[in-house]
Amino acid sequence: MKKTASEESKSPSELIDARIKELGDWRGKMLSRLRTLVKEADPEVVEEWKWSVPVWSHDGLICTGEAYKSVVKMTFAKGAALKDPSGLFNSSLDGNTRRAIDFREGEKIDEKALKALVRAAVTLNKSKAQS
Repeated sequence: MKKTASEESKSPSELIDARIKELGDWRGKMLSRLRTLVKEADPEVVEEWKWSVPVWSHDGLICTGEAYKSVVKMTFAKGAALKDPSGLFNSSLDGNTRRAIDFREGEKIDEKALKALVRAAVTLNKSKAQS
């Protein structure tokens, strides 16, 4: 997908800020909170803008943050390879690689479990990067 002129002139962080502001409702607040939790879980995370959505990476893709009409979806690129003892994954469960978490309006985030999942994804990426 080709980037628009405005996307090319802004940093990924600025594009994510703009997306959060553009949403302007509970989805923007949710995406903002998820972004904060990813950064808290991995202070070295790199924010990117791919496929017109926020992307967080560290030695490879960790997850994306997509906003739809009724959910904010976090898709973990290698989610099928991650242990999910808290059962956060509730979407894209049939694939061999990805797993996702759909957050709906008013839902509480299990912040401790989500941060653990992000850290596990980073650890998996690091192990693959060293092999």
